[in-house]
Amino acid sequence: MRAVVFAYHDVGVNCLKELLASGVEVGLVITHQDDPDENIWFGSVLALCQERHIPYVTPEASELKKLIPQITALAPDYVFSFYYRYMIPADILVCAKIAALNMHGSLLPKYRGRAPVNWAILHGETRTGATLHVMESKPDAGDIVGQSAVTIGHDENATEVFSKVSQAAVTVLKQALPELMQGQVPRKHNHLSQGSYFGGRKPSDGQILWAQTAKQIHDLVRAVAPPYPGAFTDWQGRTMIVAKTSLEGPFPAELDLGTPGIQVVDNQVFGVCGDQRSIAILEWSPSKTH
Repeated sequence: MRAVVFAYHDVGVNCLKELLASGVEVGLVITHQDDPDENIWFGSVLALCQERHIPYVTPEASELKKLIPQITALAPDYVFSFYYRYMIPADILVCAKIAALNMHGSLLPKYRGRAPVNWAILHGETRTGATLHVMESKPDAGDIVGQSAVTIGHDENATEVFSKVSQAAVTVLKQALPELMQGQVPRKHNHLSQGSYFGGRKPSDGQILWAQTAKQIHDLVRAVAPPYPGAFTDWQGRTMIVAKTSLEGPFPAELDLGTPGIQVVDNQVFGVCGDQRSIAILEWSPSKTH
């Protein structure tokens, strides 16, 4: 069974390893050069390819169609995408003799689009997961091949949940591979009307709005906690990155619940929120970029 694989990040590393362990012949890997301006805290597909002597390329999005002759010559049974960041042209998807399959970090049809783990936490979800689905020109819209769910703890941050999702992705792939190796692709309809689509997030989206509820602010902090850019607020003329908060008390009686924002009592830092509830700020530090 032959495959061409588009991959990046921990999901890319782990799923590529699973393909190799299952005896899939990977003729080419398309990955990304790391962005020098990004905090690289995850595994390297490029390094794995070098270690395993797998042919790889790192094209820009505008260069992908130039790969079509090379991919066609490899005659892959499958084209896989594991957390690859560019949209793969439809002209490449049809190069797969059996199917083109993508691994997405949510329980589709919920949280289609970018940054699904971060958006799920931001919206207070208590579960998410990984979905293997058929790729179409419309993002995350094809039939569902398999899914695996994980829980989201009420204090877990995006990195912790992403680690769970990364393992769920391997589970999904491992469960699907026996049928895929036989040329059979299990399919379940992806009911888009029952789901949601979200775009990418910018560092500026991490600004804390103290008029929001304590739960909303706590979820924002968890969703963008470092190594992501972090939630931020202004305090005494400085921009502070809020890395960890808690909704659990006790909270001092001296807090002025009618004045949203940062308050310091007995050298402990608290945030008073728009619903007149408080959060404890357990970790914060001056921003290096603001």
